[in-house]
Amino acid sequence: MSMQLSCENVTLGYEGTVVTQNLSFSVDSGSYLCIVGENGSGKSTLIKALLHLKAPVSGKITLGDGLKQKEIGYLPQQTIVQRDFPASVQEIVLSGCLNRCGLRPFYSRAEKKLAEKNMEKLRISELRNACYRFLSGGQQQRVLLARALCATQKMLLLDEPVTGLDPKAASEMYELVAKINREDGITVIMVSHDIGAAVRYATHILHLGQEPLFFGTKEDYLKSDIGRAFITTSGGDRHE
Repeated sequence: MSMQLSCENVTLGYEGTVVTQNLSFSVDSGSYLCIVGENGSGKSTLIKALLHLKAPVSGKITLGDGLKQKEIGYLPQQTIVQRDFPASVQEIVLSGCLNRCGLRPFYSRAEKKLAEKNMEKLRISELRNACYRFLSGGQQQRVLLARALCATQKMLLLDEPVTGLDPKAASEMYELVAKINREDGITVIMVSHDIGAAVRYATHILHLGQEPLFFGTKEDYLKSDIGRAFITTSGGDRHE
């Protein structure tokens, strides 16, 4: 597999404080990287750095395998205001095609077809005319994932995508993401507090701390001291 993204000796800061430093890792095409760690370890800050929404304090982040910045699909943590957004499902999913539009003030037939395909993939086609603000949390996350898929055929970045969801909706979201990774070959980078889901679905684990604590395959993480300790304290072993 070819490398799609790499970080070399990256230091990240938040509000003037260094949250993690000397971070080096790479992500191959088609892999599934789960980023774990305690609160304040820089997980969401790293996602923003990978998206070029926040510059690292030092170090280098590069894209490979022909991946362009605008080809990365992003599913951020939702705010209360965003959950109350008064637009139709179809409008929100289609907005994922905006980077494809350039200066065109309208969506092409191909973009509309892509939106339909992704709504069908996420099983929300029947909701296309529904108002987003009246959907359940699980339905809203499916809409946002369909939107992210309209922006990419290569890489998805997801920041705590199951926050606030009930267990059934969270499980369904994890299964959908895993299916997209497995069947479509789209690289997944996900921040998660659910270590059980991480060790079930991911191919690789990045465990962040003030100093990076681990990067490698899921199998090696499960054998490592930091992995065993984190799984035990987080109760993640019940998912295995």
